[in-house]
Amino acid sequence: MDRGELARRALKECFGYDAFRPGQGEVVDALLSGRDALAVMPTGAGKSVCYQVPGIVLQGLTLVVSPLVSLMGDQVRSLLDAGVRGAYLNSMLTPGQQATVLRRALAGAYQIMYVAPERLSDPRFLDFAREASIPLVAVDEAHCVSQWGQDFRPSYLAIGDFIAQLPKRPAVAALTATATERVRRDIVRLLGLRDPFETVTGFDRPNLYFGVERLEPKRKVARIAAYALEHASESGIVYCSTRKDTDKMHAALVAAGVRAVRYHAGMPAGERAESQRAFIADDAPVMVATNAFGMGIDKSNVRYVIHHNMPGSLEAYYQEAGRAGRDGEPSTCLLFWSDGDVSTCRFFIEQESGNEELTPEEADAVRASRRRLLEVMCGYCLTTGCLRRYILDYFGDSQVSPACQPAERADAAGASGAESCGSKPSSQCARSGAKLVFEQATGLFDIGLSPQSSAPEAPSLTGGTASESGCPAGPQAGGALRCCSNCAGDFEAVDVTALARAVMRCVQELRGRFGKGMVVDVLLGSRSAKVLDLHLDEAASFHAVDAPAAQVKEVVELLAAGGYLSITEGSYPVVGLGPRAREAAEDGFALSMKRVVRKPARGRAGAGAAGGGGAVFGGSGGASSADADPALFERLRALRKRLADEAGVPPYIVFSDATLRDMCAKLPATEDEFLDVSGVGATKLARYGDAFLQELASWQEGQTR
Repeated sequence: MDRGELARRALKECFGYDAFRPGQGEVVDALLSGRDALAVMPTGAGKSVCYQVPGIVLQGLTLVVSPLVSLMGDQVRSLLDAGVRGAYLNSMLTPGQQATVLRRALAGAYQIMYVAPERLSDPRFLDFAREASIPLVAVDEAHCVSQWGQDFRPSYLAIGDFIAQLPKRPAVAALTATATERVRRDIVRLLGLRDPFETVTGFDRPNLYFGVERLEPKRKVARIAAYALEHASESGIVYCSTRKDTDKMHAALVAAGVRAVRYHAGMPAGERAESQRAFIADDAPVMVATNAFGMGIDKSNVRYVIHHNMPGSLEAYYQEAGRAGRDGEPSTCLLFWSDGDVSTCRFFIEQESGNEELTPEEADAVRASRRRLLEVMCGYCLTTGCLRRYILDYFGDSQVSPACQPAERADAAGASGAESCGSKPSSQCARSGAKLVFEQATGLFDIGLSPQSSAPEAPSLTGGTASESGCPAGPQAGGALRCCSNCAGDFEAVDVTALARAVMRCVQELRGRFGKGMVVDVLLGSRSAKVLDLHLDEAASFHAVDAPAAQVKEVVELLAAGGYLSITEGSYPVVGLGPRAREAAEDGFALSMKRVVRKPARGRAGAGAAGGGGAVFGGSGGASSADADPALFERLRALRKRLADEAGVPPYIVFSDATLRDMCAKLPATEDEFLDVSGVGATKLARYGDAFLQELASWQEGQTR
């Protein structure tokens, strides 16, 4: 039997799938033939299968380099539950346990071993690796090797040297969910990949609904609590930027009656572990966490991810939001941001002590890169265009998302004569007459970057209607849903051209000597002691506008995002004129900003940013949500929870929600029929088949009475 057939058999018997997902099979074939591979796949697309299947087929020990120590245990438990011999080696094991793992690995006890990147620089581990037979080294979260990435880790730079010191060079797989073209080039160069097979399967997650809204801090808490209570039966994550906010948000949810736990680096290790256990086991459906929780889970049935604060980069947001809907079921990603979030992100960038392994020059380069990443993230919050299209444009993905397509083309009246995104890219879509954010902008431009910069590309901020943003304009036919809150019409564009010009005049008059707060104070006519001491009440711009302070601050950010203003680096950033400042004085200049339009509360079948729904898509290879009887689904969930508790594993390791829904649709009555359910392999049939078949039989008997 050839290796390709062995790979397909391993996929079916161990993981329960009949065929590889797009991109997986090609990566597996390349690695089995001894060729290096670079795979960029969105979270939930099955990156782990790309190295786990070769690890099962190849003779010897596959090493998986992963920065996620807290995830290793879950990954190994999943492998063991699928009948694969797996192990991990990290600082959570005692020295004696580590020695036992290495000894058993040399004896051939394991097929796959997870290690942290820091482990590779240990001379004892290198001695072990030289003695072991290692046909494959897989580097997970490979973007961590690049200074241009959002999560650069100097320890990743040693991976290439480690591989070069092995007596026989193994095939090398580099995998990541987020990498721009520049980061991908860095991965190939810094890991020393040789003629790698490369695949970028696309960054789109059609089952995810994206929503963004500007909210003041006090309103954020109330909105999140209301959402969690409305979706009490669902599992969700609430991300906060600081430990203090995490504690406050957790306390507010508990007080509101939400079963929530919390997780941040300031908590005792035991308490963090218990919070994670309760969340993974579905004992507490909501986790409130800082990014210390990061990707340290592999929980597939997270139905929503809410950001209480704006992250520092679009990469970080995409990865954290991508914790939702890993099983392919419809899920929601909401971002609530405020002006203070931007300041907090800038503070973190400037105050970061840096890594001792970096030279001062390298640390400066990392900070400069993070400032540019923050500008792109601000653009996501401010754009009036399609949020999904913004993400895809940033990562260089020109595909048309199925989430953006209507069930059928709307009629001419409903679509206002605009074409749907199925016909043209966003920058070429027909105009419907609505004002763009920057009407004079054409095509893409780098937010706040000079033309010669080689920093990560930023998508355009242009876009006022769905047609301009890459989504169909007008109501979608057949009840299909918008893919994001912008396309759902949850805001209206407000013309703030006059306010923008007043801001530009004030900044010019102040000659770039003051920060955003002072610009706002002067424009609003504040008589604070500092304004009076500096005689800024005598400025021509003093009390030149009558608008909410929050709106003026957002206009400053919009102008900075478009290059009309510049905000300096450092601990005390000041606002000055940007490279496009002259354009603001031209006749064609116009600026619009978003104002949220409140809509009646709706369920998941038609929710916007407040309700949090998304388009209805089926799980990979399984039945759609509409095919699953809700009562039967809940019975199977309860059975899954009981079996998981008895086995001491998280419920999603037993079966994913998508697999349970497929059971509801197919109603298998025999073992052969049970194997036809997506996600059921031979090992899981042996472990759980009898219990689920009995439950299904009991259900059907009750239905016939």
